Amino acid sequence: MTVASWVWFVTIAGFVAIIAFDFWLVSRNPRDPSMRESTLWVSFYVCLAVLFGLGVLALAGPRHGGEFFAGWITEYSLSVDNLFIFVLIMASFAVPRQYRQKVLLVGIALALVMRGIFIALGAEAISRFDWVFYLFGAFLVFTAWKLVTQQESEDQEFSENAVLRAVRKVVPTSSSYHGAALTARVDGRRVVTPMLIVMVAIGTTDLLFAVDSIPAIFGLTQEPYLVFTANAFALMGLRQLFFLIGGLLDRLVYLSKGLAFILAFIGVKLILEALHLQGVSWAPEVPILVSLGVIVGALAITTVASLRKSRRDATTRPPARERADAR
Repeated sequence: MTVASWVWFVTIAGFVAIIAFDFWLVSRNPRDPSMRESTLWVSFYVCLAVLFGLGVLALAGPRHGGEFFAGWITEYSLSVDNLFIFVLIMASFAVPRQYRQKVLLVGIALALVMRGIFIALGAEAISRFDWVFYLFGAFLVFTAWKLVTQQESEDQEFSENAVLRAVRKVVPTSSSYHGAALTARVDGRRVVTPMLIVMVAIGTTDLLFAVDSIPAIFGLTQEPYLVFTANAFALMGLRQLFFLIGGLLDRLVYLSKGLAFILAFIGVKLILEALHLQGVSWAPEVPILVSLGVIVGALAITTVASLRKSRRDATTRPPARERADAR
C-alpha cells in the first residue's frame, strides 16, 4: 500500500483540526456532557471511522479495508478497557467534574502524539528485522495469559508511572487546583497545578497501554498508515465514550477475558504468518476476514455474557434493607 506524502499531511491535518475544534468546544463551556450529547458525539466519531474505512475499501481494495476495520475495532475495544484506568486516575487526583472533559482531551492528544512515534518505531523495526514478528506474537500471548490469570477480586489501584514521578520531582507542583489553569503563582513562585499532572498521567498511562495495543494491530496489518489511522480513530471519541459508558464499565465483567482471547489469537496469528513467510509449509496465512470475524465475535460474546451475568447478579442480590438488617 503506497501512501503519498500529501495524503499523510491531509490526514494528520484533519485529525489536528478535529481535536482543535473539540478543544474549543470544551474550553468555552467546561462541564460534564449529557448522555444525549455524548451519544451523538460517539456516534459521529464511529460514523467517521466507518466512512474512512469504506474509503480505504474503495480506493485500496478489500484486503486493506478489512485490515483497517479489524485494527480499528481491536484498538477501540482495548481503549474501552483503558477507561477503567482513566476512571481511577480521575478519582485519584480528585479532578473537578467540570474540568474532566479538558483533562481527557489533552491527555488523549498527548497519547496520540506519543503513539505516532511508537508506531513509526515499530514499523521501522518490522521492516528491518523479521524476528520482531515472533517477539510481538510471544508478547501478546504472554499478555493474554496475564489477563486470564489475574485475580478478579483484586482491587484496582492507580500507581504513578516513572514519567509522572519524574515530573513531580523536577517540577514544583501545587497541592490544589486553580480552576482550569495548568500553572499558578503560589508564594511568589510559579508552580504547575494538579490539572497538568493529571493530563500527563492520562497521556503516559495510555502510552503504557500502547505497549499491548500497537503489537496487536501490527499483527493485523503492517501498513503504518492504517496502523496510525486506526489508533487515531480509536482515541478520537474516547472522551465522550468516558461519559457515555462510565456507569456501564462495572457491568462488563468479562471484557478482560474477551480481550485476552483477541490478543492471544493475534499473537498466534503473528507467529504463524512469520513462519509462513519463511517457507514453513504447515503454517497457514490467516485471512483478514477470518481475523475480523474472530474479533467481532469475541467482543459480541463477551458483551452479551457480561450483561447477562450483571443482570443475574442484580436479581439475586438482596434488597438494600435486607442487607442492612443482615449487618
